[in-house]
Amino acid sequence: MEVSPSLLAADFANLSSEVGMINSSNADYLHLDVMDGVFVPNISFGFSVLDAVGKICTKPLDVHMMTVEPYKWVSHVRDCGASLMNVHVEASRHLHSTVSEIHQAGMKAGVTLNPSTPVVLLSDIIEDVELVLLMSVNPGFGGQPFIMNTLKKVRELRELIEKTGSKAKIQIDGGVNETTGRMLAEAGADILVAGSYIFGAPDPHERINILKSLS
Repeated sequence: MEVSPSLLAADFANLSSEVGMINSSNADYLHLDVMDGVFVPNISFGFSVLDAVGKICTKPLDVHMMTVEPYKWVSHVRDCGASLMNVHVEASRHLHSTVSEIHQAGMKAGVTLNPSTPVVLLSDIIEDVELVLLMSVNPGFGGQPFIMNTLKKVRELRELIEKTGSKAKIQIDGGVNETTGRMLAEAGADILVAGSYIFGAPDPHERINILKSLS
């Protein structure tokens, strides 16, 4: 299992130290949630924070755009040093075009589904992306309980990936811990995003290793 700790749960008064902890861990990525207060009912951080993190983080940056019109920010995300840019299906009127722009900028492309958005909407884009993120909570705030129907969606998505021959990885974000992580691994997930489970722990490295051991 791959693990992408979510910076949203970090101590922003000690951001450099928190990123340093991720650098020294076995995490595979660092997950960055950009929220605009329009697409989701919260505002997180902007490109000044992404720029600063990009300068000190040694892990690939996994940038999740919870914004309207995400296509406007492709070059900004690239310039922060991101390896992957992830956009919501619900926020992208011209999804193929946005995915193409992300690739042209030299990044991997991901698409995200909110909890109530069906997997079938990915049928025409699944072969063009490197990652699909399934939200297992409603986006905007951390600390929400895991939505159990996500397990069904993971299985549906795995079936679609295998049917089409897509190389996309399945990432899950929301309410991830050792218990839900094990269920997600069994359902077919590839990458777990975890925030408070990691950053709120006495030993974040241990929590990362626990998630990575799931299969």
